[in-house]
Amino acid sequence: MKEKIIKQMKYCRGCTYPEIAVNSKFDNDGFSSVFKTHKAWQKIKPEEWKRRRKVFEKIVSSIKKNNKSNYDCIIAVSGGKDSYYQAHVIKEYGLKPLLITYNGNNFSKEGTYNRDRMKKVFDADHLVISPSQDVLIKLNRLGFKKVGDMNWHNHTGILTVPMQYAVRFKIPYVIYGETIDILGIYKPEDFAEYTNRIRLEFSMRGYEWDDFIKKNKEGLNAKDMNWAKYPDDKDIIENKVRGLYLGNYFKWDPNKNTKMIIKKYGWQPAKKKFDRTYRKISNLDDIYENGVHDYLKFVKYGYGRATDHSTKDILTGYMTRNYGIKMVKKYDHVVPSDLKTWLKYVDMSEREFWMIADTFRSKKVWWIENNKWYKDNIWGETKSYGEVSLNKSLKKKYEI
Repeated sequence: MKEKIIKQMKYCRGCTYPEIAVNSKFDNDGFSSVFKTHKAWQKIKPEEWKRRRKVFEKIVSSIKKNNKSNYDCIIAVSGGKDSYYQAHVIKEYGLKPLLITYNGNNFSKEGTYNRDRMKKVFDADHLVISPSQDVLIKLNRLGFKKVGDMNWHNHTGILTVPMQYAVRFKIPYVIYGETIDILGIYKPEDFAEYTNRIRLEFSMRGYEWDDFIKKNKEGLNAKDMNWAKYPDDKDIIENKVRGLYLGNYFKWDPNKNTKMIIKKYGWQPAKKKFDRTYRKISNLDDIYENGVHDYLKFVKYGYGRATDHSTKDILTGYMTRNYGIKMVKKYDHVVPSDLKTWLKYVDMSEREFWMIADTFRSKKVWWIENNKWYKDNIWGETKSYGEVSLNKSLKKKYEI
């Protein structure tokens, strides 16, 4: 076995993100691009937010004057806190939205309640689209094996189905919530809009729907993936469909927004604590999102949901970095209890799960010593996280 030097992982001095986080780049002072982009948003003055709101009001005026569709816009909703805030803003401006949900079959109890309540509290038509349960189970298995993400179909659905119906019904705008500034790739002045490139490269990990019907043992075909087929550019241009992020026009504060929607609309946070994060207000649309789905990110890159949530709360001023590190230490490494539920759902053994999961581990983060996985941590220590589960042929590939 060759001796290999493991580079110690760098962590942002301003938040809890490691250098391996998606598109995160560090400057010479040790601050990540995610941190600097967020800071740029936080520095926007009230006068600029007023100007941005007026830009949005011009869009609203144009819709009311020129729109000939039965709906003024589509709002992509899961029933989560951001969905409620999006619908709240749109209704405050007097627009007639069509709510569209992609249902991946695994909503939590609170998530189901919040989702189904939207059509009542917002007096809006609500279209819920879902592949068959058999197809969803197959997509869970394939997403895990191909991408290391059993919820690939969820990311794809919520970013595809609304655009399909916008083109079909000639609805001019599809509304999403928070901007993608968490990636640190766009500046506030960019006014980034939702595009197929963002959908494919960032949310779908570079895999299109047809990648899931090529040489797959699950027997999926093109008709099973109708919900995942993005409209042609020609159709989008001809129908003048645009995807907007409300976060470009309104200061986005999830914690503040959540307090408002609980009081005004009776929105429900999770009643039970999650295994892998301290938050109870995020990702209620899928019971695996905060659990085994997120654990795979820890397996691949060595960080998880508590890192994501603490970074957001640090950057918006709700948490200190020192406390955020405590949250990362407490939650990021935890193997979630819903793993067994998911394994039963997709009919997979735990041994097979770990063997497949181990193939996705990044060598930038993980190394093997005495048949155990090791990595450096944000709190300044090296620690082991479980036995190596690879079989001999795969283990050879990962030997250090």
